[in-house]
Amino acid sequence: MKKTFSFISIFILLTFSFLNINSCSNRDDTVSCFPNSTINVNLNLNLAAYNDLNFVGQPIYIDEQQSGTRGLIVVRTLDNPATFKVYDRNAPHLCPDNNTTLEVKDNLYIICPKDNSKWFLNNGSPAQGATTGLPPKMYFWNYDAGTKNLSLYN
Repeated sequence: MKKTFSFISIFILLTFSFLNINSCSNRDDTVSCFPNSTINVNLNLNLAAYNDLNFVGQPIYIDEQQSGTRGLIVVRTLDNPATFKVYDRNAPHLCPDNNTTLEVKDNLYIICPKDNSKWFLNNGSPAQGATTGLPPKMYFWNYDAGTKNLSLYN
């Protein structure tokens, strides 16, 4: 009876340890140290600051209140119907540090300066040179064509 109790206790302890280690190592779409923050931004595309979003393939950086910890990258990917991609500027595969703020290159790619991982701007899929299969974290959006108001949120 004592050996059975010891075996069961060790088995339960190992099972919970294994589950705990795996649950803390990754989230579904980013590394576990990726900062969670509220995204709630409204952009009026009639304003000059956001005019590039009236055209396909012209990304802009958003660094306003409630736009994440390092800001957002927003790009229009289709005209009819208007379709956008909203990416977090934190690298999805590395814990944040000095060189992990994502940047747009040649209006085609999103680049991580720390390890030169590269994703396609129009869909977030890994491009040649990506060191990870994780895409940049994306957020929801809603566009009112009548008022040209683009809402970004999570």
